[in-house]
Amino acid sequence: MNNFKKPVRGSADQPDHIMLSINGNAETSMAVTWRTRCENTVGYVLYRAEDSDEVLRTDAVTEIFESDIDCSSMFWAHLENLKPGTKYFYTCGNDTFRSAEYSFSTAPENLTKFKFICVSDQQKGHPHHCPDYSWFNAFIKRILKENPDTRFILTGGDNTDCGQHEVQWNGAFSGLTGIVESVPFMMTLGNHDNRGFEDYEKGTGRYYSEPAEFFGKQFKGSYPDNGPENWKTENYTFDYGNVHFGVIGVNGPEEVNAWMIDDLSATDKTWKIGAYHFPICYSGSNLQNYDAYPVMREGFELFDLVFSGHEHNFARSFPLKNEELFAQPSKGTIHYMLGNAHQNPPGTRSLQKVWHSAYFSQEEFSGMVCIVEVDGNTMTLTALMDDGRIADQCTIDKDKDEIRPYALPPIYNQTRMKYRGMDLGIMAATTPCEEKDGVWFAPLATLIAFAGGEVLKEKDKVTLELYGHRAVFTQGSDVAETETGAVKLPAPVYRGNREQLYIPVDGCKVFEMRWGYSKANNFISFEHESEFCPVTQQP
Repeated sequence: MNNFKKPVRGSADQPDHIMLSINGNAETSMAVTWRTRCENTVGYVLYRAEDSDEVLRTDAVTEIFESDIDCSSMFWAHLENLKPGTKYFYTCGNDTFRSAEYSFSTAPENLTKFKFICVSDQQKGHPHHCPDYSWFNAFIKRILKENPDTRFILTGGDNTDCGQHEVQWNGAFSGLTGIVESVPFMMTLGNHDNRGFEDYEKGTGRYYSEPAEFFGKQFKGSYPDNGPENWKTENYTFDYGNVHFGVIGVNGPEEVNAWMIDDLSATDKTWKIGAYHFPICYSGSNLQNYDAYPVMREGFELFDLVFSGHEHNFARSFPLKNEELFAQPSKGTIHYMLGNAHQNPPGTRSLQKVWHSAYFSQEEFSGMVCIVEVDGNTMTLTALMDDGRIADQCTIDKDKDEIRPYALPPIYNQTRMKYRGMDLGIMAATTPCEEKDGVWFAPLATLIAFAGGEVLKEKDKVTLELYGHRAVFTQGSDVAETETGAVKLPAPVYRGNREQLYIPVDGCKVFEMRWGYSKANNFISFEHESEFCPVTQQP
């Protein structure tokens, strides 16, 4: 990295990218992160309690961060043995170059009532080499001014547009200046945060770093070092008051799931809250949840609530467990999509799905934050738009085991089909699924047509084509003829309601789909991991 010109917003002698974070006991510790040019290798924090003139010093751990455009020194100072519920003032830097004075407050002891805010998908890619986060900066400052008792900020991921290019992190921190020096900033890794291009100028050769290289190098000392062995920094947990938080990355799902189960089974906190970028109860018409389900189902179902992002619109699910939807929070996990905080309308058309109890498309140039107020065994969440509109407000009450405002998930008297959470509507109203001798059957031709596939009906047989696979199902036969050969079905095809051929739902696997039955709600849900939206071809 010798003989190169410092980029715009590049590191300098003066500390920048100053950020507070929770890394340890929130009552007695605080982590301070900053960077300088790589020639500076020594840094420390000077700090004092508001009610004291005694100035204390904590030396920082330092590592060199060589990015695609710059060379910097990263500093992480862990302030320990602080007094609970106390305001502190601090500066960071070295003997020659020091920051301005900032402040923070530690958590009070035995805290059960507090407030934090959530943001997601605030990434901005323009201008290309100097992303503009000024709108986001002003928005969050206003929210904090209106909510001065905010304890920390939690994100749902996509903090940058391309996190494997430092120009993006420089832009993101321009949007955090004047905020995270005083309010701890707890980031969730999004897919954009570990995305890069082999040629950033041309936007070619896209790749995803596993683990998230630039994220880990900048924040390895910012967040607790308690994640799964191969995926630390992008996975971590922390406690605040009576809440245990699990921040989940987007890589290594099998290992992360095992870690989640062990971690969540060990905590005795009143609330268990997760943050994971990809939504389980997604709203996109062509999205999927294979990134997490079923691989991490067991771990996610140990949370009371999971915040997510990715889709840039708002939705809140009914409590979900094992494909089933409930009204009572004790029976499942609530999945809460945070919308976007920085005028980033959703790139895919969003729809309200069967699992959503509340929904807002946010298909406008707007911003949203979620204000979370914990009060003992109740938690109130307010999805607030930048213009003051409230997209949703709900209270989860553990004592009464209810969510207000009240909403009931559907319970159908005939077994319906759902594709990606969408009802097939009137085209399937009179052809419900049927169970015979422990085998579920459905008119799969209706499902395939709804999903955008090709359907050819002939006497006593139907040919179906979807996602590059073709299969012929014949009345009375328990074999599907496919392009790769015969596939045995668990039972023969029969002619059912409205003379439709009823095929064992396992037949969907021919098209690389999966299915699950919701006993509590009486519907069968079908999924596919492709995000391609099929459309039949017009000759």
